[in-house]
Amino acid sequence: MPNYFYTAKSLKGEVHSGKSEAKDEYELARILRGQGYILIKAETRKKSVSWRKKKKMEISLPFLGVSAKEKLFFTRNLRIMISAGMSLPGALNTLASVSENKKFKDALLKIKTEIIKGKSFSESLERFPNIFPELFSNMVRAGEESGTLEDVLKSLTRQIEREVELKSKIIGAMIYPAVIIVAMLGIGALMLVIVVPSLAAVFADLEMELPATTRFVIFLGTFMTERWYLFILILLVSGFLFRTALKTKKGKKNLDAFLLKIPVISSLVKKTNTAFTSRTLSSLISAGIPLVRGLEITSQSLNNFYYKKALLEAVKKVRKGEKLSDVLMSYTDIYPLIIVQMIKVGEETGETSEILEKMADFYEEEVSNATKNLSSIIEPVLMLIVGGAVGFFAVSMIQPMYSMMGAM
Repeated sequence: MPNYFYTAKSLKGEVHSGKSEAKDEYELARILRGQGYILIKAETRKKSVSWRKKKKMEISLPFLGVSAKEKLFFTRNLRIMISAGMSLPGALNTLASVSENKKFKDALLKIKTEIIKGKSFSESLERFPNIFPELFSNMVRAGEESGTLEDVLKSLTRQIEREVELKSKIIGAMIYPAVIIVAMLGIGALMLVIVVPSLAAVFADLEMELPATTRFVIFLGTFMTERWYLFILILLVSGFLFRTALKTKKGKKNLDAFLLKIPVISSLVKKTNTAFTSRTLSSLISAGIPLVRGLEITSQSLNNFYYKKALLEAVKKVRKGEKLSDVLMSYTDIYPLIIVQMIKVGEETGETSEILEKMADFYEEEVSNATKNLSSIIEPVLMLIVGGAVGFFAVSMIQPMYSMMGAM
């Protein structure tokens, strides 16, 4: 059995770290539960930065909402407590007491109160759609109706784990290019504010006729130096207008279409959405939710306009009696042909949920491999952009000097 380095918290909020041998994380959580602790984090090896230090670096404020990691911690431990025989209100009260997010704590206490009053767990969850999406509440309802709430919570735990892992890999792959771009913009702004005004003064004293590119660079430098407040205002207004445009249906549609056309990025978008569709639909079907309802819930969970549209169209046609594989055959531009064919096999064998789960595993691995290679692909492109920007600036400012020397 593996040794786990764990971090747990007592009901009084005291943090306890240690090492223990267990079959898996669920058995470790049961052992700690018997000692009066709730498992927070478990790893099979120590890392350079401890969980406690990481926790201090994380921001967990009420207005920022509830993170997927907090929901993962809640779902995993709720399942363990229920399997150990603890009552649902008691489990919710315990989990609320150890939560450091005030918004989440208040929600759990209100859900506990609703359950004590006689409402079902799923009905109580529906009061907080911003914390527990429709996917969560519907799967819980299916578990309550079939008496398999523990199994459903296990599926939800796996669902959230995969979602957190997938998002963290994508975000991690985007950090490097983001840092390069920010550094490039910062250095460019410093050059425009510090270097350009000095050169502009020299050119003005010489009364030279400047090329259009040089005049443009000098204009930017002068504008940022003398009217920096307008520059900041323009940036803020542009950012606000961009965010507002994305909230509109047309703006979101255009952005999603753009992402599906960019080389490399489009492949990552397709694999990510395919993995998420497969994982979510598999979890819903395995929980006993009908296919049509599962497609509706999955479509609402997707962010990309075209994937959402494809599943909503599938809802209409499947409701009329068509097979899901036949419907998705019209959307092989966004859903790979292989997943459509595998869904068809699942429909014929009655193992759609199992096949979708396997396809989700496959595409999540594909996303993992793609994100590992993303930095090496983006790096030369960034070098070309940085080189082009530096070259444009250098030529714009040096060209007048060469013209002056040639005229002498």
